[in-house]
Amino acid sequence: MKNILLTGTAGFIGSNFAPYFLEKYPEYNLINLDLLTYAGNLENIKECESNPRYKFIKGDICNRELVEFIFNEYDIQGVIHFAAESHVDNSIKNPSVFIETNINGTFTLLDVAQKYWMDKPFTYKENYIGCRFHHISTDEVYGTLNETDLFTEETPYTPNSPYSASKASSDMIVRSYQETYGMNTVITNCSNNYGPKQHDEKL
Repeated sequence: MKNILLTGTAGFIGSNFAPYFLEKYPEYNLINLDLLTYAGNLENIKECESNPRYKFIKGDICNRELVEFIFNEYDIQGVIHFAAESHVDNSIKNPSVFIETNINGTFTLLDVAQKYWMDKPFTYKENYIGCRFHHISTDEVYGTLNETDLFTEETPYTPNSPYSASKASSDMIVRSYQETYGMNTVITNCSNNYGPKQHDEKL
């Protein structure tokens, strides 16, 4: 059994992902780290509570001591990073929270993972070859879409709000850990999602 750290899984996308993953991949345990801010709700992941392969920890991704404890205690061998402040209007009113969570929090997770999994740049420890950091980002890092074109992975970054700027910054930090340290990272830039467990503010 391998242990994967999920972040922010009491939110909309993560709470739909966790039960799906538990059912599809019985060879993994999931450790869910979530601060339970206004957008996180334990009711969203109630279906996971009775699963012996799922554990919830309330805490902040910016808390390096806590993140290091989780890696050591559960021998984390993968990260899927959903946790983020994600509402544009809120980022205009209070941008500092977005900088702290989306940039500093992502850096903390990356740096702890790199030091736990790797001996030196481009060299994974023997038991951690294949460990991956998956960063969930947004298409808003690419700016505003016109009526005819589509975003691609080659579209230049042009973030237009403190929210999208903080996510673009976190993408760049993830990329730097791949280029500088040879870390196995993936960035996914999904478009807007809609579905069960979504917070009312998204309407």
